[in-house]
Amino acid sequence: MPLDPQVQGLIDAMAQMQGDAPKMSEQPPEVGREAYRGLALLLGDPQPVADVVDRTIPGPAGDLPVRIYRPTGDGPTGTLVFLHGGGGVIGDLDSHDHLCRLLCDRAGVAVMAVDYRLGPEDPFPAAVDDAWAAVTWAADHADDLGGDAARLAVGGDSAGGMLAAVVALMARDAGGPALAFQLLVYPWVDMGMGFPSIDENGEGYLLTKDTMLWFRRNYAGDDAPVDDWRASPLRAASHTGLPAALIITAEYDPLRDEGMAYAARLQAEGVDARLANYEGQVHTFVQLAPILAGGMRAVDEAAASLRAHIGRPLG
Repeated sequence: MPLDPQVQGLIDAMAQMQGDAPKMSEQPPEVGREAYRGLALLLGDPQPVADVVDRTIPGPAGDLPVRIYRPTGDGPTGTLVFLHGGGGVIGDLDSHDHLCRLLCDRAGVAVMAVDYRLGPEDPFPAAVDDAWAAVTWAADHADDLGGDAARLAVGGDSAGGMLAAVVALMARDAGGPALAFQLLVYPWVDMGMGFPSIDENGEGYLLTKDTMLWFRRNYAGDDAPVDDWRASPLRAASHTGLPAALIITAEYDPLRDEGMAYAARLQAEGVDARLANYEGQVHTFVQLAPILAGGMRAVDEAAASLRAHIGRPLG
């Protein structure tokens, strides 16, 4: 279907703001990080939740910052460990604060967002190591989070979706922690970048092919380990035994085809995986949910899945 009119208006406005300024892929990571953080300024007032706490937990390279969101209501609930997008190069706790608040409120679950290390300062596999440390800590500290260790999920968007998929594979192979669900929002699951949508949607839809190449170079170096399943979880030898998953993709996203391929791979190997492809949408549409109706629909679908798998039991 045609591009969503709301999305087209946003693309036009951002192109006008960009003007003749250099593209992200032509600038240092620090500039890209500041610009990405600025997206949150477009989203209005954040969704209120019962409690928000910034703290640190032990990480493989020292203190690892996290932000814990708790929902209203009584009784134990599950926890979503959320890993933000940004190609493993940009993004932080603030860039995805609105989305984490929405998921916490609408799903009625605790959310622990993780400020993992970024490349090129801390290249692959530093982010993987931090994500694993966060999930294992969450499993061991359920009382500090939602209160139910049996209801632990992992999720993220884009590169964060890749990290979530990798952590789910790691947990399976390690025999725990037991994960009940994985939420993969337009996940980057293959660094080979060989799917048709990379070129079909590689220009004009917010995320570009040039930016993806810039992310890959800064996250994993010039010789990116495309065959390493920790960088390309689609290439893991087996996906059997993984937790249930919701994979959200967008029609005009360069990452659309690999997200669809990951859903098909999980389904073929017996995983309870559901694909939701949002027509007329682009990469980042879920992150921009407060100002995009299509994004809010995806948030509501994600929240319903989270509530079903790790939320408070009805009654």
